[in-house]
Amino acid sequence: MAQSQGWLRRYFKAFCKGFFVAVPVAVTFLDRVACVARVEGASMQPSLNPGGSQTSDVVLLNHWKVRNFEVQRGDIVSLVSPKNPEQKIIKRVIALEGDIVRTIGHKNRLVKVPRGHMWVEGDHHGHSFDSNSFGPVSLGLLHAHATHILWPPERWQRLESVLPPERFPIHTSEE
Repeated sequence: MAQSQGWLRRYFKAFCKGFFVAVPVAVTFLDRVACVARVEGASMQPSLNPGGSQTSDVVLLNHWKVRNFEVQRGDIVSLVSPKNPEQKIIKRVIALEGDIVRTIGHKNRLVKVPRGHMWVEGDHHGHSFDSNSFGPVSLGLLHAHATHILWPPERWQRLESVLPPERFPIHTSEE
């Protein structure tokens, strides 16, 4: 009987040690390196959720890649909603600071993106709550870069950073 209690005690002690090491490591990884997220809605169709409401894509979000706020035009990013801080949204980066962009339905026809900001839009115009609704977005709201579709299995792929030709900025800060 004493032997079985000793084994149980050793097992419990080992479990606790492993648990108290694994949990902080897992939390740090999910907070700083990468996590997965389910994409809801039609705003990014056809790139994400092409089947509409029948299926939801699950994407890999890379936190590490945006740690220095380095994004490129065409990247699909996750960010904190400027209108609802409780919500994260996923959009495509259209323009960066210093770029002049032609808007779709914004109060100003042309907008110069201010320093420390970016212009984001959903791929499905008219079905997206994006910079055309709330203006340029602070880089401080950037959460992660979506790099891959993980689910459903038949859609597993790398997400390319492609800017639709009709959405190129009129003037870029690089010119």
